[in-house]
Amino acid sequence: MPDTSRTEFDPVSLEIFWSRLISIADESAAALLRTSFSTIVRESNDFATALMDANGDSLSENTAGIPSFVGILPRTLKHFLARYPKDQWRPGDIVMTNDPWMATGHLPDVTMAAPIFHRGRLVGFSGSIAHLPDIGGAPWGCDARELFEEGLRIPPLKFYSEGRQNAELTEMILGNVRVPDQVMGDLQAQVTSNRVCARRLAEFLDDAGMVDLTSLSRALQDRAEIAMRRAIEAVPDGVYHSSVDADGFDADETHIECTITVKGSDLHIDYAGTSKQIGRGLNSVMNYTYAYSVYPIKCALDPMTPRNEGSYRSVTVDAPLGSILNPRYPAPCNARQLTGHLLAGAIYGALAQAVPEKVTAESGSAPTLRSVYGGVDHQGNRFSQILFASGGMGASAVKDGLATTAFPTNAGAGSIEAFESISPLIVWKKEFRTDSGGPGTFRGGLGQDVEVEVRSPEPVRLSLLSDRQKYAPRGLLGGKEGALVSVTLADGTKPHPKSRSMLVPGDRLSMRFSGGGGYGDPGARDPAAVARDVRDGYVSAEAAARDYGVEQ
Repeated sequence: MPDTSRTEFDPVSLEIFWSRLISIADESAAALLRTSFSTIVRESNDFATALMDANGDSLSENTAGIPSFVGILPRTLKHFLARYPKDQWRPGDIVMTNDPWMATGHLPDVTMAAPIFHRGRLVGFSGSIAHLPDIGGAPWGCDARELFEEGLRIPPLKFYSEGRQNAELTEMILGNVRVPDQVMGDLQAQVTSNRVCARRLAEFLDDAGMVDLTSLSRALQDRAEIAMRRAIEAVPDGVYHSSVDADGFDADETHIECTITVKGSDLHIDYAGTSKQIGRGLNSVMNYTYAYSVYPIKCALDPMTPRNEGSYRSVTVDAPLGSILNPRYPAPCNARQLTGHLLAGAIYGALAQAVPEKVTAESGSAPTLRSVYGGVDHQGNRFSQILFASGGMGASAVKDGLATTAFPTNAGAGSIEAFESISPLIVWKKEFRTDSGGPGTFRGGLGQDVEVEVRSPEPVRLSLLSDRQKYAPRGLLGGKEGALVSVTLADGTKPHPKSRSMLVPGDRLSMRFSGGGGYGDPGARDPAAVARDVRDGYVSAEAAARDYGVEQ
């Protein structure tokens, strides 16, 4: 039995313990996934789980969930602890919120945390986040004028108190959503997830002979911090600048200014000069801005070390209050990903000036294109469904970008059969989009073409959350742009890219997802790779001749 009083761990034991804690977060995530009701969680991976210590700092994160969510969970827990101090938590308590400024930046995401007690002592917290299929108010979209239009806002409240469900809170939630069975099913899946995490942590403490996580938490966070600081020290000291432009909402285009300052083992990101907040749902609250700033840094500089609270101590982020990256309450923020996902491109554009071999060109899935459908099916039941799909990733210094792969989020596409089985919609086409990847020494990943037909007995409400129709994903170091996004109906009309409209039965919606930017001079691409792309249908013979000078 290990010495429970020890404060230091040998590297082998520490690695074993860390892997065990990560497996606890993964098992918690598996419980959420397998017991959830909506395809958003079950098929498209829009969730996360984490294990945190008694101070609310993250120790381990699930490996397959949305990475940025987990960077937010400890911040949300700090708000919970301000509302309910540690001495007021009891076994069986579960606190929840979807407040954008406390949690993940928009109302559809619900964050829960539960205390973990071992032998009568508070030793940690389990946490989970899931994107619900509905949260009331206007359908998920971009065009609300203020937060109150976007749905039900739940302040930090006890969903469970000492194991008893809060009946009044439950009734209030179910009375304000369109698909109550799915919403409650996903909320209870989060409850199950948190309970699994608590059971497995108790087993771990018994197996390891520990009474709490204090010493282990300190050791794991210090190890993660050291790894990130060493990675930052490998970047030359200096000030690096980049900017990104995006479509925004109508005449209000989005402009992001990014300045990265590297000094020793510290890295600071400053977004001074970025667009002001707007009266539409594109605003990214500071929690979300922080998450989508530190995560790309982690991916580029220290991708192999598991993440926990220590991973982010050496990275600081500032954005002007009142900007689109740090809006004042109650700014609308339902589609905050259309702004937050752009940050990876701005950050990598700046880092490319110092460590070009560590970054990728801009991604065609940054920001993601989402289409949201709602109405009544043939049985008279209400449905609310989101089509998750992705453009191509940007290329890197060593390989082509991945086709139809999300980054910096990692939400999946899910099963089209599952999508069709619970909604009166048919997906007629979902295929790679030829010539959509930006030319380069390494080609950008391909986007895709998707065609959806409405088969409902009544008109269906459509909400689009799209960008990249004006500004294509840029290449790096001579690489060219990926293709632009386009969304059209069969008759050639174009629905508003960031607003709500109606589709009638028989309408077909065509969405062309952007490809990623290329990396390096296209003229330096291996002609054999170009020939292979033409043979596979990724690049047309015309584009091979035009962009690469390779005749087929």
